[in-house]
Amino acid sequence: MTGSIIQINISPGGIPKRPIPDAIVTAEGIRGDRWSHPDIHGGPNQALLLITSEGIDELIEQGFPLFPGALGENLTTLGLDRRQMRIGQRFRAGEVFFELTKRRAPCATLNMYGPGIQQAIFDTQVKAGDPSSLRWGLSGFYARVLRSGTLRSQDPIALIEQVV
Repeated sequence: MTGSIIQINISPGGIPKRPIPDAIVTAEGIRGDRWSHPDIHGGPNQALLLITSEGIDELIEQGFPLFPGALGENLTTLGLDRRQMRIGQRFRAGEVFFELTKRRAPCATLNMYGPGIQQAIFDTQVKAGDPSSLRWGLSGFYARVLRSGTLRSQDPIALIEQVV
């Protein structure tokens, strides 16, 4: 599974996150990125949030006014199949290596994009870890950073190891 990073996003806290051309990524996440609720978001096992641009496009087709960074993702990707993404997969993007650690459960903050968005991106199948759900991966995946480094918009991203 290969693709590219089409946008790197940060914010001073909350959503949306805004694009930056490149980033220094450490075990704590992207330098300069913050969370409104650090008791819920961030930390070493949630250092990065990835969402596919194809998934964003699906949600736009359903009527949600989204754009890259709107859902709070740090990395908006192109070419990765969200339906094939699994906890434990390891990826390389630019100089950075990271491992998917958990599915992101949506919160009420996303309701700013319209009623029903939480149900559109996360259902009981996803919550149970069932990748056959049509909503699998729409809410994104958290990752921990295995090797720090620089990441640039348009860098390739590739699955390098399936740990599970």
